Amino acid sequence: MDLKVCLKVKSVAEVTMRIGELAGKAKTRASTLRYYEERGLLQPPERTPAGYRNYGDEAVQRLEFIDRARAAGLTLAQTAEILEVRDAGGSPCGHVRDLLDRRLVEIDEQLEHLRLLRTSVAELRANAAQTPPEACTPESICRYL
Repeated sequence: MDLKVCLKVKSVAEVTMRIGELAGKAKTRASTLRYYEERGLLQPPERTPAGYRNYGDEAVQRLEFIDRARAAGLTLAQTAEILEVRDAGGSPCGHVRDLLDRRLVEIDEQLEHLRLLRTSVAELRANAAQTPPEACTPESICRYL
């Protein structure tokens, strides 16, 4: 009895996954992946003969980068700019540095706004502690504010 054993071995580069599998790995939804593809954040994958999207491992790495950019507070448009530079073969690091500098300025402005807001709310609360609730009239709704 002669048995032939045939093994089909896929190289690492050939490993593919459908959109649901990629969404699971990236901890997101398939609709998000389609949106990212529409916005140019995720490159359109090859399609199966039946029309299903077939993503490679590079899509996982790209989604991890998108998550890191979002965690830093970068917009999807800014993230798309970074990816465009990389996709064109350039290094986006200088651009990313500039974006992070601008983000730090924005955060500092937000922190200052929050400090001012906290001072204002603390003053309102201090005044509320000194004013009895009975002093509120229906017209003022609440004198504390």
